[in-house]
Amino acid sequence: MNSSGITVRSPSKGAPPSRNMEDVELGSSSHGGTTGHRRNLKAKDSDPVESTPLVIGNGDGSSKTPMSPRGAITPRSSEADSANFSKSLIASTMYSGCSVGMVLVNKSLASSYNHLIQGDLNILLVVFQAITAVFCVEFSKRMGWVDYPSFNIRTAQMWAPVNLLFCGMLFTGMASLEHNSVPMVTVFKNITNIMTTIGDCIIYGASIEFLVIAAFGIMLAGAVLAARNDTDVTQTGLFWMLANCLCTSGYVLYLKFATKSVKLSKFGMVFYNNVLCTLFLFPFTVMNGELATFLKTPALHTVDYAAKNGFAGFVGFFLNFASLNCVAQTGPTTYAMIGSLNKIPIAIMGYAIFDSAISEETWKFISISLMGGILYTIAKLRAGKRKSGK
Repeated sequence: MNSSGITVRSPSKGAPPSRNMEDVELGSSSHGGTTGHRRNLKAKDSDPVESTPLVIGNGDGSSKTPMSPRGAITPRSSEADSANFSKSLIASTMYSGCSVGMVLVNKSLASSYNHLIQGDLNILLVVFQAITAVFCVEFSKRMGWVDYPSFNIRTAQMWAPVNLLFCGMLFTGMASLEHNSVPMVTVFKNITNIMTTIGDCIIYGASIEFLVIAAFGIMLAGAVLAARNDTDVTQTGLFWMLANCLCTSGYVLYLKFATKSVKLSKFGMVFYNNVLCTLFLFPFTVMNGELATFLKTPALHTVDYAAKNGFAGFVGFFLNFASLNCVAQTGPTTYAMIGSLNKIPIAIMGYAIFDSAISEETWKFISISLMGGILYTIAKLRAGKRKSGK
């Protein structure tokens, strides 16, 4: 064994050199959770077809340094680094695109039908879209495009905290908007991103670059600048904003743990995520009267409304997959940063499509957030170069 602790095999005794394999199939789980030798062959992904419902793993994703036929240690190839970077970039782009698309589709639904009712149907829309996503993933399974185990109560119990935190994030977010202005909620959303970064560092040992801290600080400063003329906060509003910060940060951080612990393909996770979301949220639509409002409003019982909800659910199906893939490939910190930067295309596209006015404060926030995003990108590129030894 050499000084670095890596065993060097003799050419006569060692097996042929193994390639550093990466699972890039669409239906694979990118979160670890495989056991034995197969984990050593993959950096993050698990196999796309699972036969057992649940396995707890350490999710280390370790792999041995490849050997040359003569027993010499070969450095990690630049091709592998480039492949990892490409996978992270694709995962980030998919999540951003699906997230922006989902917001715009829901805005279209709200602008088209909210004037017909008193209040809103926000939670009921989430339920409709979750049901549509379940149909989409089950149809894909029946067609043989993807595969995952049948519903298992033990797996559902392991995945349930993800949905409970999601429901908490949804309800506290709605309460925050009810008791606070949008600019102040935006400020606390940026504080949530900082909390998520700190949690990622403490719980999962992620390193925090100075430029990453600077990027989040700049974005927080931009949000505060945009809200400087609307800073009234009540005790009730502060409570709900802090609760939303905790639920949102907890959701993202626990999502990383769940995707490493539950042995499922990403599409299996999409299935459980939407089934449990429907089971948890549907009773609330009955209690808060949204279901009754929908049933008593004939103007909503149209093919057009059903088609738009179906399309929103279809987009939500891909958003579920993209979110899980993004957390697995990039981590909670990058996931949170992308969520913040998504406000930029949403504001611009909202102006272009729905003629939504963009205030001077919003333009300032967009400009400063863009600067923060550039700094974050530079930090990640530098970290990648150091990691690869370039």
